[in-house]
Amino acid sequence: MTIRGLLPAFTLAAALFAGAAQAAPAPDDAFTPQVGDNQAVAIFAGGCFWCMEEAFDPIKGVTKTISGYTGGHVADPSYDDVTAETSGHAEAVKIVYDPSQVSYDHLLQVFWHNVDPTDAGGQFCDRGDSYRSEIFAVDSAQMKAAKASKQQLENAEDAPKPIVTDIEPAVTFYPAEDYHQNYYKKNPLRYKFYRNACGRDRTLDKVWGDAARTPES
Repeated sequence: MTIRGLLPAFTLAAALFAGAAQAAPAPDDAFTPQVGDNQAVAIFAGGCFWCMEEAFDPIKGVTKTISGYTGGHVADPSYDDVTAETSGHAEAVKIVYDPSQVSYDHLLQVFWHNVDPTDAGGQFCDRGDSYRSEIFAVDSAQMKAAKASKQQLENAEDAPKPIVTDIEPAVTFYPAEDYHQNYYKKNPLRYKFYRNACGRDRTLDKVWGDAARTPES
């Protein structure tokens, strides 16, 4: 085949590539779960996403957790972009789960008891907006449930006050770099040193008492 003969195929490929590039979701596009019929997605920001993975992985019905970035204005951000505090993104975890085995309400309970919802400046030793606590609801049902759970905490006499955690509609979620995924499993000694030095568990115990971290089931 001559070069001239290759041109139509090349032109088609270029057009398809351009179309794919144009179709890439913007940072503020509504989130689409893109999971199977028997699966659902929840997205939470709670400071270090390594720690949030560890909190949700043992829950029966959770099939996968993915560390990533969401809630900002920069497309396809890197870890450096996010921690520079200029992207608007938060470190977050995307949880894929089977709603026949675990409810979103239970995932909300696990979320609340693994963060300090009174801290508006970050979480634990990690400071800055990128380490904020936030709930990203993927649909109206999750939004309603999340707002109800926050209201319940605000009304509870024994819950920490004030609850400053925001609840927003989920937008584009960008998976973090490979080395962040399952970090607590791949680097257990470094992870345990970080978690202990950060005082995460000590703070959770102080904020939540016996309810800190919650049961695994």
